[in-house]
Amino acid sequence: MLRPWKLKVDIRRDAGTAIYLQIAQRVIEEIQRGRLVPGTALPGTRELAEDLGINRKTVVLAYDELVAQGWLSAEGKRGTFVSSAIPALDEVFPVSAPPAARSEAPRYTLYGAEMPADVPQARDMLDFGDGVPDTRLIPYEIISRAFRHALIVSARANRLGYGDPRGTPALREAIVSMVNMERGLNASLQNVCTVRGSQMGIFLAARLLARQGDAVVMEELSYPPAREAFRACGAQVLSVGQDAQGLRVDELEDICRRQRIRAIYVTPHHQFPTTVMMSADRRLKLLMLAEQYDFAIIEDDYDHEFHFSHHPVMPLASLDRWGRVIYVGSLSKVLAPGLRVGYLIAPARVIDCCASEIMLIDRQGNAVTELAAAELLSSGEVRRHVRRTLKTYSERRVVAGELVAKELGRAVTFDPPDGGLALWLRLDERYDIDRLVRDAASLNVRILSGAEFSDPGRSIPAIRLGYGSLDQGELATGIRRLSRALQMQSP
Repeated sequence: MLRPWKLKVDIRRDAGTAIYLQIAQRVIEEIQRGRLVPGTALPGTRELAEDLGINRKTVVLAYDELVAQGWLSAEGKRGTFVSSAIPALDEVFPVSAPPAARSEAPRYTLYGAEMPADVPQARDMLDFGDGVPDTRLIPYEIISRAFRHALIVSARANRLGYGDPRGTPALREAIVSMVNMERGLNASLQNVCTVRGSQMGIFLAARLLARQGDAVVMEELSYPPAREAFRACGAQVLSVGQDAQGLRVDELEDICRRQRIRAIYVTPHHQFPTTVMMSADRRLKLLMLAEQYDFAIIEDDYDHEFHFSHHPVMPLASLDRWGRVIYVGSLSKVLAPGLRVGYLIAPARVIDCCASEIMLIDRQGNAVTELAAAELLSSGEVRRHVRRTLKTYSERRVVAGELVAKELGRAVTFDPPDGGLALWLRLDERYDIDRLVRDAASLNVRILSGAEFSDPGRSIPAIRLGYGSLDQGELATGIRRLSRALQMQSP
């Protein structure tokens, strides 16, 4: 069959993609652009092979692939044609529409929040962050060995298929042992669900507890992603005050008297972001209010291990006698955030509901990662790593405090925290906190202002200065730069 034109196909012999797949992709693109309309005859395989200077079998492979996918139809001796089953382009897209605007906004309605734009950072940017650990300290040889063991064992036992959405039993058992022995809980295997980091645990709790219009309480300054998780589920987020002893339970009680609340989110061990520890009497009062007014407590114990002045205070969940607390924990601060291993501990009915939600989200976690984490916990490697890093972080806390006192002087005040990986610096009100953030960025230092943690983003003259991820030299450089940023205002 005589064809009036030749099919132009650009191929790259040095590309990592097979040539027959390159041909197939080019034909699909031409069909999507409207150049090749349904019924269009394609060049014969010998003709196209000669034009491209390749073996005819390569073209045959490309055509066979396109026929199998439904883009082309082979009609014996007549030749190969663009499938007549493919709708014409103007039936799919308006005439004015560009061919593939992948980077533009879609024409359909979206309900999700937009990701903030990426801000390019200089190569020597020092990021104080919100208190993340230093991943350079992880025992990578030990972790890699645990991953290797987990992969070999699970592959040989044919256990890399679908499993329990609550997590592998080995990891859940290791978590139960840890929280019962070291955190005073009384959990069993049925009370544990593994998640991909604490944020997923918070979101699951929000999904189970909040619906459109339900009231959920958080402290005035708190963890922003938790606030947004509740709002994404339709909840109305109410703020309650806080002071040097943590959550103002008297204000919470006033709220409970006025309206029904479904849950409260708290970080009692090292309050996020202020680092304050909730006093014992307020912890007990909070539990009593939860029982009296029938609401759940979501306790985010995000950095339990890093406490410096004395043995860590036991979680709220260790005092819970009524099943009111959903306890969220993570191994991210202990090992590395990128490993994405967290867990929920709650009554068995809550855990079952979490498993049902996980089936809708990602079916289950990574079995190899979970088995590796189980080995690290059960062998005592996690505990040994915590002891090693606790000394390092304790030294950095002291150095950071001394540098702040020396370099920032009277511009800030702070209370040395008993634990956690950050300082909460209260800024002299003569300084413009927003300008300080901008000036610091111009000097290649990233800091988080108090407004980042408030609702609705009101100005808070404070800084959360994470020191955990920076060594002593980086801390000195970063705080000196911050001092220069303060001097640029000269109040």
